[in-house]
Amino acid sequence: MSTTIAPDANRTRTATASDRTRAENSLARKLVAPAIVLMLLVTAFPMLRALYLSLFDYSLTAPDDREFVGFANYMTALTDSLFWRDTANTVMIMVVTVIFELVIGFAFAMVMHKVIFARGVIRTSILIPYGIITVVSGFAWQFAFSNSNGFVNGWLPFLSDDFNWFGEYPSSMIAIMVSEIWKTTPFMSLLLLAGLAQVSDDMLEAAKVDGATWWQRLWKVILPNMRAAIMVAVLFRALDAYRIFDNIFVMTAGANGTESISFLTYRQVIEQFQLGIGSALSVLLFLSVLLVAYLIVKLFRVDLASARQEG
Repeated sequence: MSTTIAPDANRTRTATASDRTRAENSLARKLVAPAIVLMLLVTAFPMLRALYLSLFDYSLTAPDDREFVGFANYMTALTDSLFWRDTANTVMIMVVTVIFELVIGFAFAMVMHKVIFARGVIRTSILIPYGIITVVSGFAWQFAFSNSNGFVNGWLPFLSDDFNWFGEYPSSMIAIMVSEIWKTTPFMSLLLLAGLAQVSDDMLEAAKVDGATWWQRLWKVILPNMRAAIMVAVLFRALDAYRIFDNIFVMTAGANGTESISFLTYRQVIEQFQLGIGSALSVLLFLSVLLVAYLIVKLFRVDLASARQEG
């Protein structure tokens, strides 16, 4: 008799879990629908307008001479070495900063997760840089790297006191990336801290009883169970880093070949009044951001339903 009842019971539990999942998904869609509609209303028009203007040879210095050129602006951008140089700069900044932020942010998250005394003070101290406006932090780091009154040269004994960080491309990029890492690592640590909270203490204790070292527990237990949180943290930061503008604008203004795609778009539209090519660049930036998001999601291959333990 037990062999005939068990499958029915399993099917009943599966059906109940499935119904609960559908109900939760339906509720989630209803809750996010107003926000999605509002975002579409706010963003759809500028996006469609940029797409429309990108099809014209349109300069604000001669608004009446607008001429339809189709995809000529896109071809101009894609065949220009300046666009690919700035794309390489953008990708390098994104990859380097996200890697450093992931490592340092995980270390901060471990500290915030394990600390017992003064937990609130420590967490607040770590998150302070993220609360500072990017432009303000950019000016602060520009001052720090200054060869006349900055303190970075004094902290690095292998550099001369008059070393100019903003005199050449490599050092300028290092300064930009250091300022970006300092500013946004707390955000990464905050997301990873949420992932650490989902790692079961029982699993860690069981691994410790089985004789696993700290590194083995890290690689075999902690990181696999944080995969979804790591993907979200990397995704958010990569997309934000790919659109970097403020630090470059403040610290170098694009000098020494340190432009990003966002800065190139700004220069075309605001400085040179080329609305057509600038709109095409903004569309290409949007498409490349979507590509980066797709590649990151495919790289991690995270099943979010399983991560939520819903089946």
